[in-house]
Amino acid sequence: MEPSLARVDYLQVSTAPPGSAPAAGRDVPVARPAWGRGAAARRGLRAARGASRRSGPRSGASFPSQVGVTAQKTMRLLPASGKKATQKVVVGDQDGVVTCFGIKKGEAVPVFKTLPGQKISRLELGGALNTPQEKIFVATGSEVRGFTKRGKQFLSFETNLTESIKAMYISGADLFLCASYIYNHYCDCKDQHYFLSGDKINDVLCLPVDKVNCITPVLACQDRILRVLQGSDLMYEVELPGPPTVLALSNGNGGDSGEEVVYGTSDGKLGLTQITGTKAIPRWEIGNEKKRGGILCIDSFDILGDGVKELLVGRDDGMIEIYSFESADDPVLRHDYALSESIASIQGGCVGKDGYDEILAATYSGWLTGLTTEPVHREGGSGEELKLSQEMQSKISSLRNELEQLQIKVLHEREKYQQSSQSSTAVSSVPAFSVNDKFTLNKDDASYSLILEVQTAIDNVLVQSDVPLDLLDVDKNSAVVSFSSCDSEPNSNFLLATYRCQANTTRLELKVRSIEGQYGTLQAYVTPRIQPKTCQVHQYQIKPLSLHQRTHSIDEDRPMNTLMLKGQFSFAEIHSWVVFCLPEVPEKTPAGECITFYFQNTFLGTQLESTYRKGEGYFKSDNISTISILKDVLSKEATKRKINLNISYDVNEESVRHTLKLIHPKLEYQQLLAKKVHLIDALRELQVHEGNVDFLLPKYRSILEEADQLLEEYKRQPAHLERLYGMITDLFIDKFKFKGTNVKTKVPLLLEILDGCDQDGLIAFFDAA
Repeated sequence: MEPSLARVDYLQVSTAPPGSAPAAGRDVPVARPAWGRGAAARRGLRAARGASRRSGPRSGASFPSQVGVTAQKTMRLLPASGKKATQKVVVGDQDGVVTCFGIKKGEAVPVFKTLPGQKISRLELGGALNTPQEKIFVATGSEVRGFTKRGKQFLSFETNLTESIKAMYISGADLFLCASYIYNHYCDCKDQHYFLSGDKINDVLCLPVDKVNCITPVLACQDRILRVLQGSDLMYEVELPGPPTVLALSNGNGGDSGEEVVYGTSDGKLGLTQITGTKAIPRWEIGNEKKRGGILCIDSFDILGDGVKELLVGRDDGMIEIYSFESADDPVLRHDYALSESIASIQGGCVGKDGYDEILAATYSGWLTGLTTEPVHREGGSGEELKLSQEMQSKISSLRNELEQLQIKVLHEREKYQQSSQSSTAVSSVPAFSVNDKFTLNKDDASYSLILEVQTAIDNVLVQSDVPLDLLDVDKNSAVVSFSSCDSEPNSNFLLATYRCQANTTRLELKVRSIEGQYGTLQAYVTPRIQPKTCQVHQYQIKPLSLHQRTHSIDEDRPMNTLMLKGQFSFAEIHSWVVFCLPEVPEKTPAGECITFYFQNTFLGTQLESTYRKGEGYFKSDNISTISILKDVLSKEATKRKINLNISYDVNEESVRHTLKLIHPKLEYQQLLAKKVHLIDALRELQVHEGNVDFLLPKYRSILEEADQLLEEYKRQPAHLERLYGMITDLFIDKFKFKGTNVKTKVPLLLEILDGCDQDGLIAFFDAA
């Protein structure tokens, strides 16, 4: 029989009000200020069985040694000191504090806590090979510090990295560190190897030396590549379906061969690949059909007690997932559980009570939450609820007293601040708060997701853009949005919207869709619920070819248009222009003399190949509008720098027909959807008037049956049809612009043909114009 998982909160973020809980998500009610270990305090904690394990937890806890905002992979469980002993938890936060604690009789027992310092970006456990890994290593800035399990510092290693450490892995005496683009390998704190990556490094690990008999580091890079190294050299690259954000050894030890690596991507995909000495062998891959968040942490642990380790996954939308291996095939999602904050770290172990395993998760704002296998109900004689023990009653009473004292203290300090702020010598300080943001392009619906996560509750978010953008609906978003009228002419203000958040909301997700060729800046003004009122502004660039996404290769058989640039520009200058035009291009100038990037338009599926070096640039695309946008923007950027460009181009007439054939199925589908939606009200009125729909044709009856789904789909895609009309119109104008002809006067006739949705007639119009 499978164990039931119940939630218990161990630590809370220091910025939260006393007794408050993390933001209430769709499945997480506000936690109460009581330990969730007693029989009564655990009532209602049971998580539902099956594929959806998300019931309403009711218990929470405040801890005297509170932790601050945590980064990815900064929480670990120390090995147990005995067979039946519980494990200690060690966590590093962005205040630079390392906190270690254990649980005894439902109470948090501090082991040690360090002084504040630079923010901790990674925390790993280490020790001699084949011995318990109980030494604690933290990466802070460009320094690595080591602590014993009792909190004594035994290492302070200042690396030669000029940037802050972003990723760290430890294997015996070997230390693997990564900054944004730089990888360094140290042995006994002595520099061994160095590698410069072509794109940002998100994570690093090394295959177990005792199994593969050599040091084999693996880098997870933003350009959808795993780079496998040998010394300072690149052995080979592994192409992945998305940008990898986290790596972990399969089963915690790399599997039987020691070569199996599990990866998670920023777009929510999960996979396993075998890193052999000569090539990578993909084993399995799980897509993100449920459209969940990106993966931030992975662990292997036998939480179900069946003798086989399950795969534990934490996502940036607060979802915890448990995958089991029921056969030799792909893992199967057995359980999931929703929290309201991104899961920064996850690990399985025994923390709260001997004999009961848990999944421990650390969230972004500093909550440490466990899902325990300890039974949440105990058998009573007549089925009546058990009365609270004297110990539990005393604990609840003391927590209530503590809460009241804290509330009085908060009121006193607030009054004191108000009085001092009104004096003639007052100096008001702006409270600092941390914002975790992510602005990424979604391949599935060609939209950008803007995720804002704040360490305290959000009051409102004001969104402003100087380029036209469509705001799309997000199912998880419970904020109330209101739009303000914009005067686009003098102020270049095309979008002004305010999201008013519900109480305790700490995470907000927005979706926008841009128009290629129109570029500028999207700004988000984030105001949290803290006093005095303060706001942070975050800016995001909308690039000229904003809907293009990096890919590994393109179809060379498509009809391509070519744009060629020549001039007195350096490799770094033309690279900066490409960075300005296209997303997902590393800002650092690539090594070597020449570079090639491949892109795919997420909306239309058209492709772009970009190859450039010092003094030369070649751009090929099957969409002539892409070439037109590049020509205009690159000319403008070169003019700003007073660089003369020699621009030539080769237009393939067949590419226009090819692009129209790609667009037409989408156009036909959207036109049919719009017609169905417009008929719904009339059909419903007929249904009410006649009493039934038996007299209607089957196609009209099906519209009524699917009315809710049709309306929902139409609502999710505002201005989708107009966007397709605009793309076809741009394609028409761009085709003749390269011939030196202005055809804007023929656009009304083109729109009439588009309303007819005749593909052959549309192609004929393009040929005859």
